[in-house]
Amino acid sequence: MSENWYFYEPAAGHGLAHNPFNAIIAPRPIGWVSSLAADGTRNLAPYSFFNAFNYTPPIIGFASVGRKDSLNNIEATGDFVWHLATRELAEAMNASAAGVDASVDEFELAGLTAVPSRVVSAPRVAEAPVAFECRRTQVLQLQGSDGAAVDTWMVFGEVVGVHIDRMLIVDGIYDTAAARPILRAGGPADYFGIDAENLFRMARPE
Repeated sequence: MSENWYFYEPAAGHGLAHNPFNAIIAPRPIGWVSSLAADGTRNLAPYSFFNAFNYTPPIIGFASVGRKDSLNNIEATGDFVWHLATRELAEAMNASAAGVDASVDEFELAGLTAVPSRVVSAPRVAEAPVAFECRRTQVLQLQGSDGAAVDTWMVFGEVVGVHIDRMLIVDGIYDTAAARPILRAGGPADYFGIDAENLFRMARPE
């Protein structure tokens, strides 16, 4: 094995100051998810394992590492709302990540405005420039290669309503950079931002 390569088997530990896995699969879009408990308590939390998985119908999903309030709420009520985390909302998003009791309303904790959704029961963040209203499609508990259950659940939802600030639509095209989205990186506190300087274009081969 070349000395230029660092190799480890995850089951035996990485041997570094910080697990590099999250830093390598990065930056990652943030699953900033609102949900409603069966008793009506509002919940808002960010998830760093999040992405889109299908065009038609549009399906997004996030992983709950451990049985978190969002997972319990979505199983109980069947819906949730995803919000675009932006540079302007970074501190509020981070505040909503606090490990508080299920009875705490993270909208209030983060100083955000909860407004009704158009299609689903979960409220949305009024300040977020983009929001997807979603209906739960699947909740899957992950398994290791040995078939043993992992304490992580994938939550998938079909996007049934989309809210976009009109300032982000230019000549009928959504302007990704204008929203200044933030992305989760590796390390305990690292994020990246996107702006127009990051843009490059590359056409697919025919």
